[in-house]
Amino acid sequence: MRSKGLFIAVIFGLLFSAAAWAQPESAASSSSVSYLQNGIEAQHGSLHERITALRDDVLRIRIWRGDTPPEDASWAVLPEARHASAPVMKEEAGEQPGFHTGALSLTLDRQTLEIAIRDKTGEILLQDARPIRYDGDAFRIYKVMPIDEHYFGLGDKTGPLDRRNEAFTLWNTDAYRFQESTDPLYKSIPYFMTYRAGRAAGVLLDNTWRSSFDFGKESPVEYSFGAIAGPVDYYFFYGPDPKRVVETYAWLTGKSPLPPLWSFGFQQSRYSYAPQSRVLEVAKRLRTDRIPADAIYLDIDFQEKNRPFTVDRSAFPDLPGMIAQLKAENFHLVMITDLHIADLHEPTYPPYDTGVAGDNFVKNPDGSIYSGIVWPGRSLFPDFTRQETRKWWGTLFRDFVRDGADGFWNDMNEPSIFNTPTSTMPLNVVHRIDEPGFASRDATHAEIHNVYGMENSRATYEGLLALNPGSRPFVLTRATYAGGQRYAVTWTGDNSSSWNHLRMTTPMLENLGLSGFAFSGADVGGFAGTPSPELLTRWLELAAFQPIDRDHTEKGTGDQEPWVGGPEQESIRRHFIETRYELMPYIYTLAEEASRTGLPLVRPLFLEFPHAAADGHPMDLDSGAGAEFLLGPDLLIAPQPYPDEIDNYQVELPTSGWYDFWTGERVDSHLLPQPVTAALDPEQTSDPKQPYAVQVVPHLDRLPVFVRAGSIVPMAPLVESTGETPPGPLTLRVYVGDSCAGSLYQDDGKSFAYKHGAYLRMNFSCRLTKEGLQLKLGPHQGSYSAWWKEIHAEVYGFAPRDGAIVSIDSKQTSIRVDRGENRAGFVIPDDGNGAEVEIR
Repeated sequence: MRSKGLFIAVIFGLLFSAAAWAQPESAASSSSVSYLQNGIEAQHGSLHERITALRDDVLRIRIWRGDTPPEDASWAVLPEARHASAPVMKEEAGEQPGFHTGALSLTLDRQTLEIAIRDKTGEILLQDARPIRYDGDAFRIYKVMPIDEHYFGLGDKTGPLDRRNEAFTLWNTDAYRFQESTDPLYKSIPYFMTYRAGRAAGVLLDNTWRSSFDFGKESPVEYSFGAIAGPVDYYFFYGPDPKRVVETYAWLTGKSPLPPLWSFGFQQSRYSYAPQSRVLEVAKRLRTDRIPADAIYLDIDFQEKNRPFTVDRSAFPDLPGMIAQLKAENFHLVMITDLHIADLHEPTYPPYDTGVAGDNFVKNPDGSIYSGIVWPGRSLFPDFTRQETRKWWGTLFRDFVRDGADGFWNDMNEPSIFNTPTSTMPLNVVHRIDEPGFASRDATHAEIHNVYGMENSRATYEGLLALNPGSRPFVLTRATYAGGQRYAVTWTGDNSSSWNHLRMTTPMLENLGLSGFAFSGADVGGFAGTPSPELLTRWLELAAFQPIDRDHTEKGTGDQEPWVGGPEQESIRRHFIETRYELMPYIYTLAEEASRTGLPLVRPLFLEFPHAAADGHPMDLDSGAGAEFLLGPDLLIAPQPYPDEIDNYQVELPTSGWYDFWTGERVDSHLLPQPVTAALDPEQTSDPKQPYAVQVVPHLDRLPVFVRAGSIVPMAPLVESTGETPPGPLTLRVYVGDSCAGSLYQDDGKSFAYKHGAYLRMNFSCRLTKEGLQLKLGPHQGSYSAWWKEIHAEVYGFAPRDGAIVSIDSKQTSIRVDRGENRAGFVIPDDGNGAEVEIR
């Protein structure tokens, strides 16, 4: 009873607090409501609130004090989305006026300006728990937190996949050797997804200042978000399907451009490969050991005294020649280009000379150029909020692009600075905003800090496009903000070579994917420290199924290439890297989908199976499914929940009907026990989509991978780089099941010709008939030519009779059907016109 009384007291206290905040002005303060074509505007005292519908399922909420609304400009949200408009139908209800769209309804309290948003059934999706709270320039917004609601997003914050019961600060920070409780980290993505009983929605706070999000730390019945200054400008968007939420976030903030094909190959890096002979030695060993690979990285030691855009000629006497040798072996070179420019008053350093001449560096409050200590010593920092500075920055890559470098790596761009107590610029450093859509004005670093890294990667991306308009840029950034996916791929920063960091990688990449970054990775093997052979093997296995597969480590650690640890370990690692290359048609098809829709490659289970669990919670949160993830819609990867343990473990599958990727066998799974509430409902307990499970015995050379029944997975013959033409037919792995379908996308992998029709797209489907199996191959769409002339179909879950007949477009052929263990295979011609194939 005592605990119950305490709970009541807590709730009463919250209600009292809400009442206290309900009157920002005196009780006699004036209030008014006016309707807009696409929303509503209300005023109470000096407080104003405007809610507008951008689409039927997207609302924008702006709150301000005083008569003049804040500047309507954004680094994150695209102008075409921000200025979109959808008509609304007004609803007048006394003290609770509002409006509704085709998908949502909104009510607003005249006195407190609190809002509630509901779906068409009346279900509350978002509700203010109390009025907005101001403390000087700082503000905080409080929302009701249902007991069964879950929260995802905020980029690659550490901790569990679900943000509930956690609190986070968004302030880009160089977090070397970060741990599970470290916060803040390198990125600030002020967006989260809510998920409750299969209904998903999104919230984006468009505010660049230091902000924070609390999902139940302060109060068990409220979540909140706010910032130390800046505009109160946030967006609410409804699914209810979680995929729809991800796609709408991409509509708001932009989609990732399709990267070059080679960037999905294996990448080898360290701090640092030097001298030049060592780079070529690593490349030669990869080819000699027949380990597929596409990229090698140069960290800062290729530079003269760590000065960006220089080359240490004693260590790299012939950089263009080295790059040419790498290209001859189908390697692409990625070079680091930190943003700090050495404060070098010598005519031999053009980045300094041209930067000063063009007034391209950030300033102290007194107008002098700000400088700080970083790798080159005292350094200056470009003012990336100026479009002219971004253009200047892009020109600095001219020599490296001419020499043949194919990718660039923007590191240290939080920005990280060594000689300050905060490890970054002082908050009063001055940036000058000169950007279309913004008023030209000065801004302090307190406002610009969180977008500084994004604008750095933007300057790099746009500069590379200007230098080589026909080639897709590859830019890798450490720091970024919401919308940064428009310019760069990313990674999780300076992780550690530990089993726990391997375990942390999956939820970090999943939340990055939900937050717009479809193309991301972690330093494989860990950056800080030397991994044990077993840890490196496990990490390389897992990374083979993640978007960016880059093995990277720091200076002073042991070698971390795939051959380290002996032939047995190398053989296992090679096998998984080879599998990645065989899956490249599937991976690249997913990448193209991401560039169109915003859907990530690495997905939590609930993104594809929002109704898998009978109790309505995401099944990713169950102990047996916590380490699992999907690569696209069809492949489920199930590493050990705690990868250093040797115990058997249970893999949870969202539905029945899965195949073992490695053997082709149907998985012999058992139905999971359902919660008591579900067991009492016979309709729920009979649901064929409820979770199943299979027991796994861990082995170092195995990573459980399952394929959804009904999938058609395109695969290619093995190559040692994506620059090679696969030697043989396209393989279609057909996993018989309900709604059997698949697709394939190809293009030249390097140019923008695909935007003008030079691509190849195919769709596939299959179904079981009374006579046998029917496989439909769609015609080639687009003008890009296929590298194959034949298709090798491998069919799983179907056993043809002896002497089976293959017909193509109803014409009997002499094609032979090979019957193997768990599969049937046959090869058919592909002339690009499509075909209906039947096995009887």
